Amino acid sequence: MGFIARWRAERELARKAAAFVAAIFREPDDADVEWLAAAATRGDVDHARWELRYARRSLGLIAAQRDALNDRTASIVAKEISEAFDRDQNVAAGKVETAERQFNARLSAYRDGLAAKAGAPTPVRMGQTLFAFAGGSFTRRDSNIDRAGELLATYLAEANDALRESFGTAALPENVAPSAMVGGTTKP
Repeated sequence: MGFIARWRAERELARKAAAFVAAIFREPDDADVEWLAAAATRGDVDHARWELRYARRSLGLIAAQRDALNDRTASIVAKEISEAFDRDQNVAAGKVETAERQFNARLSAYRDGLAAKAGAPTPVRMGQTLFAFAGGSFTRRDSNIDRAGELLATYLAEANDALRESFGTAALPENVAPSAMVGGTTKP
């Protein structure tokens, strides 16, 4: 691939990453913020809004890491997320490093919650993770933990939809089953 073709491919990948990150940087619904503020943050709406922002963004990056068609997608998305934090008007001047540190802590926790094989069902673990960061009760399962898990499952599904919309979907010939693919080639 020549220099110009490689440059165009890089620009196209960056454009796709920017579109995907814009989708996962969408603001949480006010009703969800109000609910989380009442259920977990002792009425602190700003804290609730940030926890939902971090959750959506974390699950978006996890979706890019797990489900992207190209191995480079996750690193390009991570770079775009970092740049988006720099431009985020919701982050106070001088607090970008703090916001990124908080995001990384949540990213790690959500990744661990999704990867765990034992214990509570995944939606419950995810709901408990949100409540742990929000300051609410997370040791027992109740309707708030269930609602949080459902909300985060929705965020993950939306991230996967945005990933497919931005980067495309896998396309196989109709006569080739996905299980027949090995190392990028089809079995006879």
